[in-house]
Amino acid sequence: MTSLHADEAFLAHYQFSHDPFAPRVPGFKFFPAQRKPVLGQLHHLARYSQLLLAVVGPQGSGKTLLRQALVASTNKQAVQSIVIAQGVTGSDALLRQVALGLSVANADMRSVLAQVGQLALTGQEVYLLIDDADQLDDSALKSVLALAAGNSEGRPHVFLFAEHGLLDRLEALSGGEESYHAIELQPYGEDETREYLAQRLEGAGQDIEVLTDEQIEDIHQRSGGWPGAINTEARELLVEQMLAQRSGGRSAGFSFALPKKHVLALGVVLIGVAAAWLMQGRDSRPASEAPSNASLPLQSTAPAAEQEGAAPAPAPAQAPAIEFAGNSQPLPLPLVGESQTVIRQPLAEAAGEELDNFEPPASPVPSTVPSAPIAAAPAPAPAPVVKQPEPAATKPAAKPPVATPAPAPAPAPAPAKPAVSSAAGNWYAQQPASRFALQIAGSRSEANIQALVRQGGGEYRYFKKIHQGQPLYVLTYGSFASRDAAQAAVKTLPAKLQAGKPWPRTLGSIQQEMSR
Repeated sequence: MTSLHADEAFLAHYQFSHDPFAPRVPGFKFFPAQRKPVLGQLHHLARYSQLLLAVVGPQGSGKTLLRQALVASTNKQAVQSIVIAQGVTGSDALLRQVALGLSVANADMRSVLAQVGQLALTGQEVYLLIDDADQLDDSALKSVLALAAGNSEGRPHVFLFAEHGLLDRLEALSGGEESYHAIELQPYGEDETREYLAQRLEGAGQDIEVLTDEQIEDIHQRSGGWPGAINTEARELLVEQMLAQRSGGRSAGFSFALPKKHVLALGVVLIGVAAAWLMQGRDSRPASEAPSNASLPLQSTAPAAEQEGAAPAPAPAQAPAIEFAGNSQPLPLPLVGESQTVIRQPLAEAAGEELDNFEPPASPVPSTVPSAPIAAAPAPAPAPVVKQPEPAATKPAAKPPVATPAPAPAPAPAPAKPAVSSAAGNWYAQQPASRFALQIAGSRSEANIQALVRQGGGEYRYFKKIHQGQPLYVLTYGSFASRDAAQAAVKTLPAKLQAGKPWPRTLGSIQQEMSR
């Protein structure tokens, strides 16, 4: 993952303390299979052989890690290690790097070997290690062979780490003489791949049970047993597994936990479609077969008195409905080159499904009608007195009087917007970016989030961000000095909020989202 937020989601999903498949991880132990014997062989040859040592293998075979282990395992009192930086290709640049490492003023072959000899008199050897040595040109390789051969004054131990093609070049430049010793790295077997993955996962706080036997076998086959490819394949597999689990959870929740209001709306739509189909069938019959009684429209709610000619009664005000930002599609993560804000699944669920069952306290809530919010539904007007028509025998037939519609009730004045957490934006901006807060829920409706803040108390705050082109209000809890402290505070939250799986995030990432 290239996004910091996506990395946080990956670590939180599997409860990793760090990315177990990063090139360099804290507390990593050098894996013994296929590599520790090579490390011992390098130390042995450096002590008893006079030849240049070339370690070769494909990209991702562990050459750089082996070079780092070689430097780390040497006796610093008896060995001075000089590592040539990447990007050095020519002979002059190579000699300058060596002279700089030995604190020699003149960057020439004789001065360098003389200094190596002086160090040997004090009991200190010189290790010259060159990573990616296949990038050296022929002139630089000749200088390397000359340094490895040495002279009467001194000789450093030279180690080259490169791909297989370097051996052909060394063979051509040495003129058939025995001037180097090659060590070819070998890939891991399936059991060694399993042990390597177990070591990586245990270092991040998990065990090999995160992966199934079939997944481990698949990782081994796709990587060819090379450790660099094992890291890549294992990480991609776990990311795909995480996305599949989230997508499955969202789909199951949508299919089997559909809110009641959605079920009712679906039922109304189906009834309307059925009524239209029936009406169309009746209209297509001949006029002689048309029934004598007329059918009432399904959506009609007018009282019977209106059809008798009386003034229509004003319809009672509809109770305000609460809208939520539910979404049945999983939110994409920026896994390959994308740089966008990631919303974790608990937040997405809380925005749609978790808050659908929430009953806020008596407070203004937004209405589905596009008008100003109302404090309470106006009381329905008293039902009008319906005048019963007299029998035809006592009163001559006459046209029914035209009813004058009653004036619509004036809308209630819109109350002031509740000032819940009005200074939240300033609070977030004033917090150190390194501290953590628990992200609990999110909703497109600010009133719903405000209701949660009023219920929770002073440690609950919310901020506004733009997600998919629309405002999203995100509820957070507390301010903590570390991720562990924030994670421990989850247990103190109400059970309903814990069900949404709150997760700790830095206040710096919140400040970045607010600024966008």
